[in-house]
Amino acid sequence: MTDLPAVETVDTAVYTVPTDAPEADGTLAWDSTTLVLVTVRSGPTTGLGWTYAPAATAHVVRDLLAGPVTGLPAFDVPRANERMCRAVRNAGLPGVTAQAIAAVDIALWDLKARLLDVPLVHLLGRARDDVPVYGSGGFTTYDADRQDRQLRGWTEEQGIPRVKIKIGESWGTRQTRDLERVARARAGVGDTAELYVDANGAYTGGQAVRIAGGLADHGVTWFEEPVSADHLGMLADIRGRVPMDVTAGEYGYTLPYFAAMLFAGAVDCLQADVTRCGGITVWLRAAALAHAHGLDISGHCAPHAHAHVAAAVPNLRHLEWFHDHVRVEGLLFDGVLDPGGGSVTPGADGAPGLGLTLVEEQARRYRVE
Repeated sequence: MTDLPAVETVDTAVYTVPTDAPEADGTLAWDSTTLVLVTVRSGPTTGLGWTYAPAATAHVVRDLLAGPVTGLPAFDVPRANERMCRAVRNAGLPGVTAQAIAAVDIALWDLKARLLDVPLVHLLGRARDDVPVYGSGGFTTYDADRQDRQLRGWTEEQGIPRVKIKIGESWGTRQTRDLERVARARAGVGDTAELYVDANGAYTGGQAVRIAGGLADHGVTWFEEPVSADHLGMLADIRGRVPMDVTAGEYGYTLPYFAAMLFAGAVDCLQADVTRCGGITVWLRAAALAHAHGLDISGHCAPHAHAHVAAAVPNLRHLEWFHDHVRVEGLLFDGVLDPGGGSVTPGADGAPGLGLTLVEEQARRYRVE
């Protein structure tokens, strides 16, 4: 029997890209986005994976994860994932550690598909050809003109029929402005586009229920994290009292958390982030959990890390085409996807793995040593 190719090296790099304007949501403000890149190698073949996380994530990869993964058969990604989870027992799995595991896991899946010389979606197996996307941004720091330009860019220029803006400004203390911005968003995209909002956990339970009436007046159909997703009972209560879908899950780092969210009846659609929840290996399991509960799953941010795995599950609702991450991935990688018409088709060009290559010269400008 021919020996299977093994994982020989695990390397990291950190890139920080300034935003193109000041950005904020209901509970946080930022002016740059950091991507932690993991490169795994077997012979001459390399795989890429990444997460959006603090630079310290790279230390977790080097100090805790590279050892357990190196030497394993490159095809045995679930085994590598389990080894990494066991290796971080004392460090704690949720948070930065799970994001580090995710970046390595994504890189390993990319490597496996490249070794087999097939697009990752072919390795996983398609459940669909196209992956619907929604434009996501609409930061609370935007003035009316900038918000309108962004939304119209998605709906009119790219033909994306669903968009999302941030609300809950200043921890829910500016509800009047929240509703004014929603009204402007609806006026800008017209009556046919789906309109979503994301409060990032800014409201109290009572606030969320009260503002939902105003959101419904403007045809909002997706209310993301009206309260903190730490409070599953409160999410479930709000879900039963508002007319639009209540969604959450982006801060799910472990499979038991997703199970608790679903058993609590907290969401109408489960969100999971492949760069946070332990990678493609765990994202597929979260999708299966949602399917078992009769629910869809939506990919949170990091669109090019999600696209192939999103096409491999039958209960996908859509993928978030998040402004910051679309921009960062477009700057750092060749092979990015075109969302024109409101969907992407991973693997259509036949490029192996995730279909991306790092643009070294361009990326060097943003590298953090």
